[in-house]
Amino acid sequence: MSSFTLQTKVSDIVTAIPQAADVFRALRIDFCCGGKIPLEEAANKRKLDPETVLESIRELETKMAENHASRPGELTEPELIGYIQSKHHAFLREELPALTPYVTKLARVHGDRHPELLRVQQLFAELKAELLAHTEDEDRNVFPLVLKFVEQPGPEVSEQLKPHVSELEREHEQAGSLLKELREITGDFLPPVDACGTYRLVYQRLAALEKDTFEHIHLENNVLFDRIRAAV
Repeated sequence: MSSFTLQTKVSDIVTAIPQAADVFRALRIDFCCGGKIPLEEAANKRKLDPETVLESIRELETKMAENHASRPGELTEPELIGYIQSKHHAFLREELPALTPYVTKLARVHGDRHPELLRVQQLFAELKAELLAHTEDEDRNVFPLVLKFVEQPGPEVSEQLKPHVSELEREHEQAGSLLKELREITGDFLPPVDACGTYRLVYQRLAALEKDTFEHIHLENNVLFDRIRAAV
């Protein structure tokens, strides 16, 4: 029998079953920055039937159990940090610079007829700067402190970590807001019917960027940082 109920927090569901992020993303239910609320409340906010959403999650739970899917939330703190760096940080460092010329070209070529693309270019530039600085800070400063705290927990390292975690969560909120505006302004990353190949490519890759970043934020906010707070 499923352990999930309407009162289970959205973030806890995604921690237990990472693939639930895809369900929530499709329904536009925030599971990372705003995920610490019951499923029922989250569904009601989106004017969705809570029971229907819960049933979708339970069906996914059964499917994942049959497939013995791996769960990053079950990793130790050092393993989880390694996972975040190798999967999410590496993706951002490769994808953000690679996507930049396509976004620029799209705004230059189609911006006159589709002025929203000029805003897409601005939002992407802000997001790129934010995420690259964010991952650099984590790798250079925060993750080494977390690993030190795991090895030698104590008040001194804990006090050092607190402002870093608060700042990272604030940056997560900012990145989440930029991504939400990108989704809205692009109509759920749906290009016009007559869109060219570059148009479609950019929207497809922006959608993939959103998916990866929300999963990245979830693992930090609702798994890694929650563990740190619980250990203090």
